[in-house]
Amino acid sequence: MASVGSLPALVLNADFRPLSYFPLSLWGWQDTIKAVFLDRVNVLSEYEREVHSPGFTMRVPSVISLKQYVHLDRRPAFTRFNVFLRDRFECQYCGDNYPSEELTFDHVLPRSRGGRTTWENVVTACQSCNLVKGSRLPRECGMSPLVEPVQPSTFRLQENGRSFPPNFLHESWSDFLYWDIELEA
Repeated sequence: MASVGSLPALVLNADFRPLSYFPLSLWGWQDTIKAVFLDRVNVLSEYEREVHSPGFTMRVPSVISLKQYVHLDRRPAFTRFNVFLRDRFECQYCGDNYPSEELTFDHVLPRSRGGRTTWENVVTACQSCNLVKGSRLPRECGMSPLVEPVQPSTFRLQENGRSFPPNFLHESWSDFLYWDIELEA
């Protein structure tokens, strides 16, 4: 039997979409139960496992939804991970996919030539391509990014994150993770 500590709850916004797909929005059981008692969430699904206090027993929630909608339209943070997610963990020079620990980011216009560290000038690169490109301009080395780098919306990052499911997916989550995907005819 799984320990209570290994039973996270999938957190959905008030519109029943996950707050985040990558990383998947999960809360630990203590935070989940606290939110239930503070009447901030609705319990949509539960694990078989129960927690007890001297005068109370409840099943551990596996899926919850917030009672108040959280707006996710703010601009995403410029982080190495978000650049990788924008570029779908794909080297923008050779087109191959890599795990994040094997990726770097490259300045299209090198910093040594006045390039800035911005969404519009940084792309995901594998270590080999980054080494080959070095401090040269794309036209000097014949290496242009496959996709022009732009600042993504939070929505775009969420959509990209859906393609990379986490290692653990409880069966009670499946009805809530991909219900808004367009169905094929």
